[in-house]
Amino acid sequence: MKKSLISASVASVIALTSFGALADGPNFYGRLDLTVTNSDTGLTTREGKDGTVLENNFSHLGVKGTEKIADGIEVIYQMEFQVENTSTNSDVFKARNTYLGLKSAAGTILVGRNDTVFKQSEGGIDLFGNSNADIDRLVGAQTRSADGIWYYSPKIADLLTINATYLMEDNQASDDSQYAASATLGDKKFKAQNYYIAGAYNKAIAGMDAYRAVAQVKLGDFKIGGLFQNSEGVISSGAKKNDNLEGNTYFVNVAYNLNGVNLKAEYGKDEAGFGVYAKRSGIQTADTTDVNITSITVGADYKVAKSTMVYGHYAMYDGDYSTLEGKTDLKDDNVFTVGVRYNF
Repeated sequence: MKKSLISASVASVIALTSFGALADGPNFYGRLDLTVTNSDTGLTTREGKDGTVLENNFSHLGVKGTEKIADGIEVIYQMEFQVENTSTNSDVFKARNTYLGLKSAAGTILVGRNDTVFKQSEGGIDLFGNSNADIDRLVGAQTRSADGIWYYSPKIADLLTINATYLMEDNQASDDSQYAASATLGDKKFKAQNYYIAGAYNKAIAGMDAYRAVAQVKLGDFKIGGLFQNSEGVISSGAKKNDNLEGNTYFVNVAYNLNGVNLKAEYGKDEAGFGVYAKRSGIQTADTTDVNITSITVGADYKVAKSTMVYGHYAMYDGDYSTLEGKTDLKDDNVFTVGVRYNF
């Protein structure tokens, strides 16, 4: 009896060990990210409300993992859902990056819903990402798309990757081919190299053609970066007509680590009008001829533990735009935010 029990226990351990050698996961993870925000206009807040509000900055739950199915080939998967824990919206869960794919020496292929490689080319340049000061407040094509195919090349010479996104035409709002491509050099996390450079092109996704260049470097306790993007609206069936909009968007920023406190400052300028701020300001019309928006953001974050970060920032937006009827000044928006982010 005891020998049978011992044999069964040993067999179970061996089975679990063998499976663990073949699979990494499934791993359950999540984030809770809540802030208190005061805004003059609400044009950059999550729900577009002015005054003092609670914001849920993309809190989410997910599961991901990999499993070896043959020599040199792994299945890779992820299912992630946004959790609306402060919104009055009845849709508690919203779709985020969810895909199934294969990874081999030839690269990685994913099928499903994911950030386009154009969006991913930002690397770590978005110092205030996933907040009301995200770069998507000024720049367009920061898109998470569904019904697509993604390809990521292996890292060539531990430096270069070539990546692509192609959206299937059957479930898209446009009849045009929609795709994106990017090339990245260096390491966005500054572990293998102390620099990151990227170039990317976006075709028709989010109703625009765009190209961008991104660069960021780590010099001691400083991180210095910049982004340039040119965007042009395209006529697309099922999408808002913004083909008259065209222009450049710029960002420059710096971060400095002062004894664990990450101090950050950023300047942005938009002449295209595809960002969240422009859209909510009523700029995106068929009569718009010129756009001029600037933003200045300063803030800091500090990790009180490996899982928990406290942060705060101040952002200012102002500008104007012109139509056939003349020039219109936008109301200045001052946004103050303090928050807590917990990862598990």
